[in-house]
Amino acid sequence: MSTNLIATGLAAASDTSVVEVGRQLVNRSGSILRDSLFAGGAPALVVADDRTWAAAGRAVHESLAAAGIQVLDPLIFPGHPVLYAALDNADLVRAHLASTGALGVAVGSGTINDLVKLASGQLGRPYAVLGTAASMDGYAGFGAPMSSQGVKVTMPCPAPAVVLFDLDVAAAAPPTMVGSGYGDLSAKIPAGADWILSDAVGINPIDPLAWKLVQSGVSDALSQPAALAAGEPDAYEGLVNGLVLSGLAMQVYRGTTPASGAEHYFSHLWELDHLGADWDPPLSHGHKVAIGTLAMAAFYERFLLRDIATLDIDAAIARWAPWGQVEADIRRTFTGALADHAVKETRAKFVDGAGLRDRLHTFVAHWDTLRPRITAQLVPAKTLQEMLRAAGAPSTPEDIGLTVDDVRATFPKAMYYRSRYTVLDLSREAGWFDELVDEVFAPGGVWS
Repeated sequence: MSTNLIATGLAAASDTSVVEVGRQLVNRSGSILRDSLFAGGAPALVVADDRTWAAAGRAVHESLAAAGIQVLDPLIFPGHPVLYAALDNADLVRAHLASTGALGVAVGSGTINDLVKLASGQLGRPYAVLGTAASMDGYAGFGAPMSSQGVKVTMPCPAPAVVLFDLDVAAAAPPTMVGSGYGDLSAKIPAGADWILSDAVGINPIDPLAWKLVQSGVSDALSQPAALAAGEPDAYEGLVNGLVLSGLAMQVYRGTTPASGAEHYFSHLWELDHLGADWDPPLSHGHKVAIGTLAMAAFYERFLLRDIATLDIDAAIARWAPWGQVEADIRRTFTGALADHAVKETRAKFVDGAGLRDRLHTFVAHWDTLRPRITAQLVPAKTLQEMLRAAGAPSTPEDIGLTVDDVRATFPKAMYYRSRYTVLDLSREAGWFDELVDEVFAPGGVWS
């Protein structure tokens, strides 16, 4: 099924034309790339770090040469300290590509992919990536998150033309890598529920193809956590396909809505606090997302115990704070530039009393059909926690250097952080937000 979905996604994707996932793929990488990327005779520049060069880069380099492609000396970054997706590193890759007329072949995971993606995009050249770890869903995604002068921004650039994934290489990657990818893909569960809610009120209508690409493969991708942790190559196919499909969905949609919801805002906020940046290796995006996903799964469980069909809309409107009070609360919650960002984002989704009445009436009128859809989308928080633990992903706040109170304090920040409409917003509009957060952390909860 995943193979057919990938073909469907490729037919609609804007940038990626070839995806190959399989065992012993590095041995065929040269012939695949010769036929798909290097037909015009350009030379190839393999970009890796010391570790990914040893894992697959050398084999890809040799396979390219054996396929008759002109191969330049590889660009190999040090494996330690850990390489960062920083603009100066992307500039170095771009300089190598520009001076040689080469097309880049990224061999690595998120950082190597993003560096070659940005450098190639700035030159208007296609590139290929051979993923070395099932660690995140950005392999087939567009845009490259980069650090510059202490700020992390996503730089616009096309996705790779070719995505290759050797399951044997992925299975041999450090266990923390698969835990990261598993955490990132588990986020599609609450993210899908958020998209259902936002679609219901016409804020972010569901794109049927993007939805199918992400959600059709999630159950299969997450179904073998213990086998993934044990490094069984055949078990990796579902996870890798799920991660690739998520990237294709973002290409099709031209945005991240298919792949992320409020759970990602927890991770983004912790990243802004540099959580785990001094770890060796640094704490990954997917590890932080795993805890945000559990937080939102637990929140959804408490939310679904309420019946919005019986909501007193007049009382909710009477409690609704005007924008001035909301902005003041945001500025108490955040400081500096982040406060300005949160004000702008929250203002975009804020409605006055009349708008709130319309929105809540829509939910009440459609709740009999919405509620079962959302329930079917979700996985019980404790079940999801067990799955994450079995895959070697974080399953408690302490696993990523946080306390339960730290997670609790992130809820109001996550609600204000982005303009995307989620269950956190609906709960605030219904007047339930504070009570539901209290219930998430009450005795008997996922972290008690």
